[in-house]
Amino acid sequence: MISKANYQKVLADLAPHQTQLVAVSKTKPNEDILALYQEGQRIFGENRVQELVPKQEALPKDIQWHLIGHLQSNKVKYIAEFVDTIHSIDGLKLLKEVNKQAAKHDRTINCLLQFHIAEEESKFGLSLEKAQELLRSEAFGNMQNVTITGVMGMATFTDDQAQVRKEFQALKSFFDQLKDTFFADVDSFKEISMGMSGDYAIAIEEGSTLVRVGSLLFGSR
Repeated sequence: MISKANYQKVLADLAPHQTQLVAVSKTKPNEDILALYQEGQRIFGENRVQELVPKQEALPKDIQWHLIGHLQSNKVKYIAEFVDTIHSIDGLKLLKEVNKQAAKHDRTINCLLQFHIAEEESKFGLSLEKAQELLRSEAFGNMQNVTITGVMGMATFTDDQAQVRKEFQALKSFFDQLKDTFFADVDSFKEISMGMSGDYAIAIEEGSTLVRVGSLLFGSR
């Protein structure tokens, strides 16, 4: 059951900042996604390939699907034909596979470099050094079917707002450094995917362009 009131509030919070909402629909039934679609939402985020594929087949074709969870290389082929943006690029091997599978469908897939900004070890992601290494690599230079459009990160799951803010500031700093060094003249490098249901307000203040909100819209899982 979606919350229309929460949806309108999130949109109102985002509007002054031109931040976009990725409605995180993982584990939620198609009816709930359709209900939000009918409210005007078009960008939806899923964590798992095996859940995303049947949803994409069943739901309206103008939905822009984002894969926001950890992605294994061997699963890329199942989503390469339709996925708009992959938020979770955490290494060159995965990016190579995305490029290869996108080429088979003669399309370009938007990709965000995922950074490890949280204190929790369980979170995936690159360090700044590894990201720079990837972007300097000959392999990346030869890729024709991926576009790096920005960065993504997940803050520590904590009530300490100062810590969350510090981690979001770190991600913004990584974005700025990559922009200056590698993408100074590239308009498409513009996305900072950070902020979820519990911390999106802080994320907006710290420069987020994409917030990934699920439980506020769809109820807890």
